[in-house]
Order: sequence, then structure tokens, then C-alpha cells
Amino acid sequence: MSELKKIYWLIKKDLLSLKRHPPRIVAMIVFPLIMMLLFGYGMGGELSNLPIVVVSQDNGQLSNMTLETIKDTDVYKVVEVTDNIDNAKQMVDDGKVKAAIILPADYDSNSTGSKSVTLYLDSSDQMASQVIIPATQGIFSKISAMASQSQNMQLASSQGTVQLSQQNASANHNTDNTLNEFSEAVSLHITKIYGNIRYMDFLVPAILGMTIMMSCMMGMGSSIAGERETGELPRLFMTPTNISTVIGGKIISKLLVELVKALILLGLAIFLFNVSIKGGIIPTFILLVLGAICFVGFGVMLSARTSTQEDYTQMVMPFCMPMMFVSGVFYPIETMPWIFQKIAYIFPLTYLNDAMRGVMLKGQTLGDVWIDIVILIAFTLLFFIIGVKTFNRDV
Repeated sequence: MSELKKIYWLIKKDLLSLKRHPPRIVAMIVFPLIMMLLFGYGMGGELSNLPIVVVSQDNGQLSNMTLETIKDTDVYKVVEVTDNIDNAKQMVDDGKVKAAIILPADYDSNSTGSKSVTLYLDSSDQMASQVIIPATQGIFSKISAMASQSQNMQLASSQGTVQLSQQNASANHNTDNTLNEFSEAVSLHITKIYGNIRYMDFLVPAILGMTIMMSCMMGMGSSIAGERETGELPRLFMTPTNISTVIGGKIISKLLVELVKALILLGLAIFLFNVSIKGGIIPTFILLVLGAICFVGFGVMLSARTSTQEDYTQMVMPFCMPMMFVSGVFYPIETMPWIFQKIAYIFPLTYLNDAMRGVMLKGQTLGDVWIDIVILIAFTLLFFIIGVKTFNRDV
């Protein structure tokens, strides 16, 4: 009987300990819920609602039928229909849309000459490209079938048919794919503005950012919350040392480690996976350093009032895991449910990923990604201000 009482008191002690640490209770409930939502609604499945722009320079029956077919396709989300080719291309260049489908000025004419439809594609998003290309091929195959059945549209001058050819603007593109036959000669030209991008090329910039994020945030837990739990931090505060000095020392030591890690990761990405860095190694390294400072600040903010490393871990995971999944590391943000798209833009990792891909895949300069840089700096200042102001040396 006495042993049962001991077991009872041990259980009670553990429950009381849990009660004294509210962050653990909240994380135990919130974290599984977040993961269920992410995997249940945001991850996996087919890519859809990819934003595109359509250039239509005619108002004939074939143009109207083509526009309706494109709009009815789940893969696309037509954000604009315009007659200005330059504006449409600029939208793709600026990252506002994934592609532009450009119908030629003579698209509705009854001439027997070849009509050239252009797919102007942002190939830096490799996953979206893999979906958009076959979907566009299928669209014009469907249009051909619909046009041949329409008695009001005299598109075919004979019983012969020609195959739709796919021509890539990149010299290395494979043109083996053949499409369904059309009633009139139509060629689809695919212009990949950043060349052929592999999935590894698409993945590596975000993986580098995610690795820095996880390392910095988890590292600050052991550096501050862990030392507070073991008593090292309280003993340090017994000396004539202010909070700014302690936090500054922790930040600098952590950054030194992360800088070395960033160089190693960049080297491995280049030599093991043959990843090209079109914008240069130095701008890429600067972005990783900025990301490291930002996430160190995030870690300082979260660890400011935690008394144990376990508390810190429970607090940081509901932030780290959603950032990994909704910040565009594995899937394009535009394909996620709208609520996750909104959440993505309140996480600093989203802006680090965007800047990293801009420099590494698109060859952009730091000036080209200045918006992402300014937002990361704003996050960094916010995290450090909150962390220093709320830091409790007596916890």
C-alpha cells in the first residue's frame, strides 16, 4: 500500500511540475494541432491555382474559347488578361505570376500559316514549371479538338493535320515531347527565363535558410535557457555584468559558429550537388549572415523568460515547424490554402527564402531583393528589442 502512495505522490509531483510551466501545456496542445492542420490541408496533393497572366490581342471566337478554357483549368489562376506583351512579361520577371500565355495577334485569323503561342515561364520555381508546361500543352490540345468540332469556325482547310511542336528557348531543352494534332498549324514556344532548373536547385536555397533558422533558434535554447537551468547564467549575473553584455556575447559566439556553418553548407551545395549560384557567393553569404542574426534574435526573444531548456523547446517548436512548411521551402506558397499564404508572410523565413532563391537561381543582386532584406532587418530589430526588454535575469 505504501508503494502505491509513493507512485501517487510521484505522479502528483510531475503534474504539479507541468502546471508550473504553462508553456509546456500550451505547446503540448498547440503543436500537434498545427501539424495536423499543415499536413491535412496545406501539404501534399496536386499543385493548383498557380497565378498566370494571359495576353490576348484579338476578340475572335477562338480567342474567347481559349480564354474560357484556360480560366476553367484548376492548375491556373488567371490574375489578369491583357493585350500588352511587355507588361505581361514584366509581371513574370517581377515574380507576380508564374507564367504568361501569349496568344499571337493573328490567333483568330483563318490563314493557313503557323500560329505561334508563347509560354513565358518563371523557371526558378521548378515545381510550378513541371505542372504548368504539360497543363498548357493539354489546354491547346483541348482547344484544337473543340475548334475542329465547331461548325462556326473554319479553322481547317483540309483533312490533314499537323502536330503541335514544343520549342524551348533554352538550348539545352529536350524537344522530344509531341502533342495532340491540331486542325491548323500551331507551335508552342516555351521560354524559360532562368533556364532549366532542377528540383535540387530549387530546394537548396531554402534548405540553407531553414538549416540556419533551426540551428540558430535551437542553439539559443541551450545557450541561454539551458545555462539558466544549470545555474551558469545566474552565477554570471552575480558578477558586475549587465544584460546587454551577456546577450551580446551569446549572440557573437553563436554567429561565429553559424558563419562557419554557412560557408561549409555553401561549399557542400556546390561540390556535392553541383548547385550554381548565379548571383555570386558573397551576396548569398551575406543573406545567410543576415538570416542568422534574425533567427538568433528570435531565439533571444523566446528564451528571455524561460527557466528551463525544455520550456524553451516547447515554445520554439510551434514556430519552427510551421515556418518549415508554409514558408515555401518544399512547396510554392501560392498553391497553399489562402490562410496559410497569409501566415507565411508573417514569418521571416519566407523573406529569407525569397531572397536566397532570387540571388542563387535568378542571378539577382542584393539591390534587387532589397524589400526582403529590409523586412528581415525589421524583424531582427523587433526580436532584439523585445528580447532585451523582457529578459529576466532572475528566472
